[in-house]
Amino acid sequence: MPLNIALTDLAALQTRCQIANVRTACREPRYEEQAAVPSGRWRPLPAAIGRQLAAEPGSASRTLVEIVKPPPPAGPDALPDYGAELGGSDTTYLGQAHSKPGSLTTTGNPANGQLVGLHLDNWDRLPYEAKDTGRRRLCLNLGPGTRYLILCLTNAKALCRAAHPHDYTSRYPHTDDIRAFITAGHQLPCIRIRLDPGDGYIAPTEYLPHDGSTEHQNEPSSAAFWLGHWPRSTLPPLM
Repeated sequence: MPLNIALTDLAALQTRCQIANVRTACREPRYEEQAAVPSGRWRPLPAAIGRQLAAEPGSASRTLVEIVKPPPPAGPDALPDYGAELGGSDTTYLGQAHSKPGSLTTTGNPANGQLVGLHLDNWDRLPYEAKDTGRRRLCLNLGPGTRYLILCLTNAKALCRAAHPHDYTSRYPHTDDIRAFITAGHQLPCIRIRLDPGDGYIAPTEYLPHDGSTEHQNEPSSAAFWLGHWPRSTLPPLM
């Protein structure tokens, strides 16, 4: 499968992971029209799918998802340099996001005040051919609440090919490709992985449709983010 997760313990993944399909939002004031969002019908992750998601030992770091337990930062003032101190190169501190509890997805569009749903990042401004070479994003859940990482099982290049079959090589894969894929009637599965306070992930968010979530949680969650290149297994794994 296009989604590759660094995995040594399938049961540990199943304990903190569920799967659902993606739908498009329609006339939902909180969301942009046709935003791609999880259906909310979460079910346990079947072992067969979990095994398919497990990355091969030699998989390239640049497209790999790792669920990690980083050492805690020394304090708020240490956050800008924290990603580089954890072994990342070409590292940029993106800041923090503060999420209310009970949110199906968390990323908003400042231009219109609505939620964007599952989306692709575009920090590195990469065209189709290079979309799988971008920096990965490190996220650390600062708490106090638990949050989720939502990931689609189909990557940006596959979605771009489906949305633009005649000229995809000249395109820049975009969040609109996710929405077009669903609107055309295609099934798009997604998973959500639980991140307790102090947990983190390193993921290719330029390459995989994703978002955060605090659905079913009673406490808010803040998260800090960095972009960079981290070799595989730089940080202690949780799975």
